[in-house]
Amino acid sequence: MSSSHTSRNGQWYPPEWPERIRALAAGELTPVTPRTAATVMLLRDPEHEAGGAAEAARSKGPVVHMLRRRASMAFAGGAYAYPGGSVDPRDARPLASAGPTGAQWAERLGTDPDTARAVVCAAVRETFEESGVLLAGPDASTVVADVTGADWEADRAALVARELSFADFLERRGLVLRDDLLGAWARWITPEFEERRYDTFFFVAVLPRGQRTRNASTEADRTVWVHPRDAAEGYDKGELLMMPPTIATLRRLAQHPTAEAALAAAPGEDLTPVLARARLEGDALVLSWPGHDEFTKRIERS
Repeated sequence: MSSSHTSRNGQWYPPEWPERIRALAAGELTPVTPRTAATVMLLRDPEHEAGGAAEAARSKGPVVHMLRRRASMAFAGGAYAYPGGSVDPRDARPLASAGPTGAQWAERLGTDPDTARAVVCAAVRETFEESGVLLAGPDASTVVADVTGADWEADRAALVARELSFADFLERRGLVLRDDLLGAWARWITPEFEERRYDTFFFVAVLPRGQRTRNASTEADRTVWVHPRDAAEGYDKGELLMMPPTIATLRRLAQHPTAEAALAAAPGEDLTPVLARARLEGDALVLSWPGHDEFTKRIERS
């Protein structure tokens, strides 16, 4: 993919979009079926600053873990995002979990139970693969405190290489999936004119006590803990490149005073799928995301 173009702010906007949108409108482009995916917004409350700095940091609310996708990535290269990825078929395998039933997750996510279980499993698996944080524990009331060390890294690498299923990984270690620690937050579907499409479920979770994030992803060249408000300001200034779902979720997260408050608010978040629309107005293209007017773009034919 050619380099992304941005204007006014840090909105990710690939230069090939107008041509593809016109081809779609003319019936010359068949939309790719989106792959189901999951991503997790890991939150924690600022604790490490001292004195006035700590108080100022806490007044901004929680910080969220973000990674910057390598510029060489075919999809959204250079953009800031959250840990996540596509659902693996083996994510639907039965496993011991502490959270809602498959039927309950299906109702919340708007899918069938098998898909819902796979999405939730993928959310936890991808978080472990890309940030080294594991939402699992020996039982339904505990979470593993330390997942560092050569043996854990070997398992993580095997998961990344798809040599090991997440269900087998948990069973071998005697762990229960702590999907009760996840809150479903949003659902965005990549526009029909995109070359690579994803039907992505966004979740929120609080960083488990004792665990630390690290850049374990080969897809990212940088990771940060940042206040959602600060990240949004960086986007508004054109300093941070982001896709619409990322900035939209950041603006929602910025409204909550603590990580736990954001998690508690998750059941009230709207999971209606957001899918971009494009229409022709004369020679101009108008690109919009329903319910998110800030992303509307008018593209004049050059």
